[in-house]
Amino acid sequence: MKIRSVKATWLEVPIPEDKQHTSDFGRMRSFNTVLVRIDTEDGLVGHGEAKAGVGNLGDGKALVTLIQDELGAQLVGQDARRIAGHWEEMYNGSRTHFAVERGHVFPALGRRGLTISAISGIDIALWDLLGQSLGVPIWQLLGGKCRDDLAAYASGGWAPAESIGEQLAGYIEGGGFGAVKMRVGSADGDAKTSAARVAAARKYLGDGVGIMADAHGTFDCAEAKRFCRLVADYDLAWFEEPVTADDIPGCAEIRASTDIPIAAGESIFTRFDFRDLALARAVDIFQPDLAICGGITEAMRIAALATAQQIRLAPHMWGGAIMFAAGLQICATAPAAFTVEYSLGHNPLMHDLVAETFPVRGGRIDVPDRPGLGLTIDPDFVRAYSVA
Repeated sequence: MKIRSVKATWLEVPIPEDKQHTSDFGRMRSFNTVLVRIDTEDGLVGHGEAKAGVGNLGDGKALVTLIQDELGAQLVGQDARRIAGHWEEMYNGSRTHFAVERGHVFPALGRRGLTISAISGIDIALWDLLGQSLGVPIWQLLGGKCRDDLAAYASGGWAPAESIGEQLAGYIEGGGFGAVKMRVGSADGDAKTSAARVAAARKYLGDGVGIMADAHGTFDCAEAKRFCRLVADYDLAWFEEPVTADDIPGCAEIRASTDIPIAAGESIFTRFDFRDLALARAVDIFQPDLAICGGITEAMRIAALATAQQIRLAPHMWGGAIMFAAGLQICATAPAAFTVEYSLGHNPLMHDLVAETFPVRGGRIDVPDRPGLGLTIDPDFVRAYSVA
C-alpha cells in the first residue's frame, strides 16, 4: 500500500455575524483547519486534520508547507501501513536510526508547535488508510472497544451572568446533555466576575447538571486560586486550563489548593509534555487535542500514561469532524476516557465537511463502527473554502 501523494489544504469557513461569539481569542469570524489527504497507489484515500491554533484561528500557510513539502514529501513511495516508523522518522528526522537503535528519541528542533501539528494530521490520515484497507474501524486496530458509547458534554458558554444560564440550558435541550462547559477568565475582566457567571449558571440549571469552567489559560496563579475559592460551593465538574500551559508549577499549586478537579492539555504536545503534567501532579484530567498532540499514535501513548498515573482522559475535541472522529476512536479503546466534548459554537467544519453526523441522544454519543475514521469528505465543501 504505497503512498502516491500527500496533500494539505487550508480551509477557512466564514461564520455568519449572528452566529459569531467573542472570547479571549477575540471575535470568532471564521473557523480554520488544515485538511490532510493521503492517496495510495491502490486507490485508497485517507484524511487527517492539523491545526495552527487551538481555537481554530490562525494562518494555515506554514502548516500546509510543513505537511505537503517537508514531512509529506518524505513519505511518497513508502508503505502507508508502517505508521509507527513514519512517526519516528517525522519526529526524529535524520537521526531516526539512532533513536531506533538506542531506544530513545533524538528529536529534530521542531519537536513542539507546528511540526507536531503537521505530524498529527499525517498520522491520523495513515490510521484512516489502515482501517479502510482492512475494513475495520481504527478502534479495532488499537485493541478493540472498552465501551460502545460515551457521555458527551456541550461546550460553549460565553454569555454574561444575566443570560449564561439560559444559553447553557439551550444546549441541554438541544441534545439532552447532562453536562455543559462555559468559558471564564480574562475576557470577564477578573475572577470575581467569572465566579458570578458560574453562580448564575448553577442557579439557573440546578444541581442535576454538571458544569465545567474553562479559563483558556488566562488567569495567573493567584487569580485562579481566588476563582476556585469563589466557586467552591457550585460543584464544578472541573476547572480547565486555569493558567498558561507554560506554568506547570503554577497549575500544580492551584490543584493543591482546591478539591475542584483540574483539567489541561489542549495546548501542549506529545507524551513528554503530558508526562511533565503528571509528574508535577498538576492535573486530574488529560485533554490532548489529536490535531495538535501528535495524532492517534501519540494519543494512545498519552492515554496509557493517564492510566498509569490514575489520571482521567477527556480529549479536547473542539475542531473539525476529522479530529472529532479521531478522538472518538481513542475514547472507545482507552480505559481512562470518560467523556467527549461536543462544540456548540457555529462549526461548519464539524457538521458540513463530511456526510456523516455525530448525533447525541440522551447526552451520549455512539462510537461509530465504519472502516477507518468512517468519514466521507464533501469535495464541494473543500473546494468552496480552500484558501488559495
